[in-house]
Amino acid sequence: MMKIPLVDLKENYLSIKDEIDRAIQEVIDSTSFIMGPYLKTFEKNFASFCNAKHCIGCSSGTIAVHLALLAGGIIKGDEVITVPNTFIATTECISYVDGTIKFVDVESDTALINIDHLKKAITKKTKALIVVHLYGQMPNMKQIRELADAHDLFLIEDAAQAHAAEWDGHQPGYYGDVASYSFFPAKNLGCFGDGGAVVTNNDELAEHIRLLLNHGRTTKYEHQIEGYNYRLDPLQAAVLNAKLPHLSTWTDLRRKHARFYDTHLSSMVERPVESPGAKHVYYMYEIRTPRRDELMEYLKKQGISCGIHYPLPLHLQPAYRHLGFVKGDFPISEQLATEILSIPIYPELTTEQQQYIIDHITTFFK
Repeated sequence: MMKIPLVDLKENYLSIKDEIDRAIQEVIDSTSFIMGPYLKTFEKNFASFCNAKHCIGCSSGTIAVHLALLAGGIIKGDEVITVPNTFIATTECISYVDGTIKFVDVESDTALINIDHLKKAITKKTKALIVVHLYGQMPNMKQIRELADAHDLFLIEDAAQAHAAEWDGHQPGYYGDVASYSFFPAKNLGCFGDGGAVVTNNDELAEHIRLLLNHGRTTKYEHQIEGYNYRLDPLQAAVLNAKLPHLSTWTDLRRKHARFYDTHLSSMVERPVESPGAKHVYYMYEIRTPRRDELMEYLKKQGISCGIHYPLPLHLQPAYRHLGFVKGDFPISEQLATEILSIPIYPELTTEQQQYIIDHITTFFK
């Protein structure tokens, strides 16, 4: 019996071990542990990779969203629209700035924000949109940008799962005022702990975010504003910088694995839909079936690790009971939560491993 993890961080490390080890040792030897050249190098390189003017490294993907909302001037009472089928970090940050969380449901086929619902949800109190690029795919960002412009809304792209994703040839940060990234270890580009970044083409926003994340200072003891200690660790920046040249290849491998699944998976499960105009980077490969829990338990017994992203929509979380949502408010998100199953799709996955997964899914339904 094979043992196949959902994500294989060890194999990823071993594939470029010498480069990673060398990068870490250089930081240690230089004792450049706060800010400094290794962070600057990564910021420059990731901005270039994203075809953006600015990348500002920060301490997590959650912090990246918080910084984006702060830079957007969101204050108490401002409505911020997002989706309920995302990790709570997205909405926690709205609460951090005393904003009002407002949900809209998603499309059934892509699990991405329903733009028709979004249009109807905007009110005079709406000040910002957080568009989540779930599982590695962007929605129609051209249309969403036009909608944001028409209503003078600050547009944040939550790209925590969408490194190298595209809509109409453009990566996160092109359409949004800012894009927020996570470098959590399991991400398509992950470090060895927590890490994040904000990407933007706006010079003023970039300058403000840099102040916010480093105690509001321009020099060591001169503080223009009160800020935060939200800096990205240079050791993590060095790891990311070692990995970044491989990201395009890893993305191609994820897309290759997705095509293999698309072709060979049993027709008894629904497979991910890649929208025309989108480049899906498959942070996760989500299949759907009403028999999800049975299938997951069966695959587990065969040594195949799976996951559920996410099993309980945010509007039904105990943390948001005070918002007054009830079951049935966002039916597509609720249905997805009962049917979705993430199966392994990391770059190092072999054809033999994929075939093993496919064979057992097929056997289950037979």
